[in-house]
Amino acid sequence: METNKKSSFSGSLGFVMAAAASAVGVGNIWRFPYLAAKDGGGLFIIIYIALVFTFGFTLLVTDIAIGRRTGMGALKAFGAMHSKWNFLGKLTFLVPAIIMTYYGIIGGWITKYILVYITGQGTAAAQDGYFTGFITSKVSPIVFLLVFMAITAIIVYFGVEKGIERFSKAIMPVLLVMIIGIALFSLTLSHTDANGVTRTGMQGLAIYLIPNFEGVTFSKFISVVMDAMSQLFFSLSVAMGIMITYGSYVKKDVDLNKSITHIEFFDTLVALLAGMMIIPAVYVFSGTDGMAAGPSLMFISLPKVFGAMGSIGTVIGFVFFVMVAFAALTSCVSIMETLVANCMEMFGASRKKTSLVIAAIYIVLSVIVCMGYSVFYFELTLPNGSVGQLLDVMDYISNSFLMPVIALLTCVLIGWVVKPKWIEEEMEHGGYKFGRKQLYTVIVKYVAPVVLAVLFMQSTGILTYIEKLIG
Repeated sequence: METNKKSSFSGSLGFVMAAAASAVGVGNIWRFPYLAAKDGGGLFIIIYIALVFTFGFTLLVTDIAIGRRTGMGALKAFGAMHSKWNFLGKLTFLVPAIIMTYYGIIGGWITKYILVYITGQGTAAAQDGYFTGFITSKVSPIVFLLVFMAITAIIVYFGVEKGIERFSKAIMPVLLVMIIGIALFSLTLSHTDANGVTRTGMQGLAIYLIPNFEGVTFSKFISVVMDAMSQLFFSLSVAMGIMITYGSYVKKDVDLNKSITHIEFFDTLVALLAGMMIIPAVYVFSGTDGMAAGPSLMFISLPKVFGAMGSIGTVIGFVFFVMVAFAALTSCVSIMETLVANCMEMFGASRKKTSLVIAAIYIVLSVIVCMGYSVFYFELTLPNGSVGQLLDVMDYISNSFLMPVIALLTCVLIGWVVKPKWIEEEMEHGGYKFGRKQLYTVIVKYVAPVVLAVLFMQSTGILTYIEKLIG
């Protein structure tokens, strides 16, 4: 079943730039380097690259082909494929709906740090407690959230070709140049600490790239594989309806095989460069102890690194947070576009009206979640053992619970209900060759369901509970 869409990308380049822009988000820049440092450097990188071109490829092909063949967003696409699987579309719609409640908050934090460095306050940002003081403020984080959300809404308001595609084509080359520039600068760094120990950027690069097999047991290896798998969801924007929506905007004469290969390559390149940009710099000034997960890496560890660089650190800090803002903005745009596209289909409303309504709703919801660090503060132990606040709870539900379930159910639907041929026909539309057809069939039918089930059990704490019972 196909539906004509008024909006579409102008061609292959526009689609690749927009899809890659969506995939290259904050997760690439703060999560990938942290996992690489935690999971044996080059060991994690090798496993991740292998998974990108197998599992990641399978999930990416599935989402994009579903979108183009049905011509619909995720909310209706699954029902169009099989009437009894309409529930999966609703489940998929929940992911961007939840992520949108907090992604703008993180974008607001990044916007704040751009202002910090452009006004020469980098020294203050490097002090202990600066970031915590900012996010627990009742007014300041909301102001920056509103600025970031307004920019996102404006881009989506102007549509696919004039808004999203034009923005992505302009931003992605700039983003890449910035990342390469900072990465090369990180390799030139050198610092001698109070104990007389000198560390260099090249030593940090070695820690990042050379596989570390020390202490790697079978259990640890499986843990690294699961970390790399979870990173795929962040990196490729799969299992959240975004690529289904973008796929529905791709014209029929575009070679999906070539486009998907370009997206895989571009996204992986940015992730690898992000690690090269961050790990050597943090190692030089903070050693291996400087690497930490999540916001503490970007908003606490790195400002200390920039502060230790002296006057040049202010410039580098500004360029870095502008670059991160571009990455966050392109991802947030894709999330809002998914919501807008699905609501347009559901209610038959215009893009401009839908964009304004969605923006208004999410400004309110984001403000509530933002106040989870101040007015509505609480601490909750999550099933995976971590302790989180309101933002962390929303992140856990969307990323650790819903996304693995959606990916698993999608593979079951394609592999065993409508059959892989349904996807393969779309990949071969126009006479193009689907080069990894056999690999796709094996993974979507047999391998992916098993691995995704294990990933779900790990992310929800079920696997840990089973291990304790066995132990």
